[in-house]
This record gives sequence, structure tokens and C-alpha cells, in this order.
Amino acid sequence: MSGFPWGKFVLSTFGIMGVGYVIMKGTTPTPEQTYAAMSPDLRRKVDANRAARLARENATQQQAAAQLNDPDAQKPVWADSSRS
Repeated sequence: MSGFPWGKFVLSTFGIMGVGYVIMKGTTPTPEQTYAAMSPDLRRKVDANRAARLARENATQQQAAAQLNDPDAQKPVWADSSRS
């Protein structure tokens, strides 16, 4: 068997990754901290983007609910005889 110290190598590797993870968790701001550090004009843009995203999501949910309740949605498009 080779004389390579696999135990020390694995332990060192996990130690380095653990230190990196702790540094990352300690230095990365939370979304709330990032939002609080923004200038007021950027906050307004973020709020506008959030409102637009929520409006799109609500419209998509309403459309999906309307399609589920539509009796014509159960049959395939090519089954419609009124189309030419």
C-alpha cells in the first residue's frame, strides 16, 4: 500500500471546506440586510419589481384556475369542429 496519509488528507480537506463555509456564513449579508443597505431609489425599484412579479403570478394563477374550470379545456384542440 502507498504511504500517502489519506486520513490527514481527508481531514484537512474537510477542515478547509468547513473554514470556508464559516467565513461565507459570517460575511454574506441576509436579504433583509441587503435591502436595508440600499439607497431609497433602489428600494423603490425593488419594490416595483416585487409588485410586478406578484401581479404576474396572480394573473398566472387566475388563468390556470380559469382553465381548470373551463369544460372545453378537457377536449383536445383538434376535436373542435367549428374551426376551418
